[in-house]
Amino acid sequence: MIPSMTPSPLPSATGPKMPYELLAEKSSTAGAKQNTTESEPMKEAFSDFVGQTLFGSMLSTMRESTGKAAYFDGGRAEEVFQQQLDQKLVEEISDASAESFVDPMFDLFQLQRRG
Repeated sequence: MIPSMTPSPLPSATGPKMPYELLAEKSSTAGAKQNTTESEPMKEAFSDFVGQTLFGSMLSTMRESTGKAAYFDGGRAEEVFQQQLDQKLVEEISDASAESFVDPMFDLFQLQRRG
């Protein structure tokens, strides 16, 4: 009787790692002694800055690219509340994309700052 063998996944089954992932792993093992609570406020400020800069400019450019409606223009009040809505949208978008977009940028920022 032939013993059944369970196939083991190949090491590359998860796909190749990005350079920032490799650097983050290296820095996490080297910087495990450092207190991570010190970098939390900086990470939040970095996330806010990146979100407001990137997504804010993208959203304002999108708003400028469309013209005002002929019949449903709200005037100055609409502009004021549109800016508030855009600010809230930017915060939500940056929070939603933090894991995939801002975190790798912050890791690279930390590596550049250390080295």
